[in-house]
Amino acid sequence: MKCIRIHAHGGLDQLKFEELPDPVPRAGEVKVRVHATSINRMDLWVRKGLPGVHIPLPMIPGVEAAGVVAETGPGVVHVRSGDRVIVAQGISCGHCLHCLNGNDNLCRNYVLLGEHRDGADAEYVIVPSRNVIGLSSKISFEQAAAAGLVFLTAWQMLVDKARVRPTEDVLVHGATSGVGSAAVQVAKLFGARVIATTSTDAKAAELRKIGADEVIIYAKQSVQEEVRRLTGKRGVDVVIDHVGAAVWTDSIRSLTKGGRLVTCGATSGYEATTDLRYVFYKQIQILGSTMGRKGDLMTILKLMEQGSLRPVIHAVLPMSEVREGHRIVEAGEHIGKIVLTV
Repeated sequence: MKCIRIHAHGGLDQLKFEELPDPVPRAGEVKVRVHATSINRMDLWVRKGLPGVHIPLPMIPGVEAAGVVAETGPGVVHVRSGDRVIVAQGISCGHCLHCLNGNDNLCRNYVLLGEHRDGADAEYVIVPSRNVIGLSSKISFEQAAAAGLVFLTAWQMLVDKARVRPTEDVLVHGATSGVGSAAVQVAKLFGARVIATTSTDAKAAELRKIGADEVIIYAKQSVQEEVRRLTGKRGVDVVIDHVGAAVWTDSIRSLTKGGRLVTCGATSGYEATTDLRYVFYKQIQILGSTMGRKGDLMTILKLMEQGSLRPVIHAVLPMSEVREGHRIVEAGEHIGKIVLTV
């Protein structure tokens, strides 16, 4: 099969185009012919390397996959060759307490495709059968590949962690990213007022198209001051953050009393200073979040079928242009996701 592999951490030139033997599914596994994948911030980290994080190399990157079942291993009965599927990215043991309670993303052995095992930047990917979910013909492979990780992440942050309620004010940092654009839509689905942040007027216009009620352009406006103005000095009920250190103080100080800050990433840095007086005096909650439960992906797909949720796709490129896709994401030129067709 044709694939992309990384043999050493570094720049775009570390994305190597290679051919490997076609993989063969074992018992309980499914071999998926990948039709589309997408580029996430995780792919950049895998390529560049992360201090203190061991990534086994060589590695086929790519966290997301949508395609057609090519072959099933012994014991697989819920899908068969030719079925359209989306691949749930998080792989867990399947038998620990968390897995059996449906909280698979709390499993001690939880890993992501393309991070600790070969991913989806290839013609084929093999995953446990419990990680493939039937895909309606109403959803294209490109849409599915752009939606899985970001909507699952945003869903857990807003629905399970923050428990967002109608009429609440939600501040979404970096809202033109994949997770950010998904969070805007999920918050609106639950009746919240969304205040989004972005870097340019052009990106602000796109955010309003997908439901943002107010947009703060952080390159020329103070996030704290604008939140105070837009909420009548009250502050927001929920902050959705995947940026980290650069926005941490703004996040803490933008919350109203009893507010909830949910964080799922730290692209700008992971060491942030917290003034604890704001935490205890305002009685705020700081909640960590990683991915989401596989079962919630089925709900998200139903909402996509209905048109209630729509992944934002910046560009669709052939896998041969993976380096250009990485460059766009690294430069922050995108709005939504970069999809690769395989």
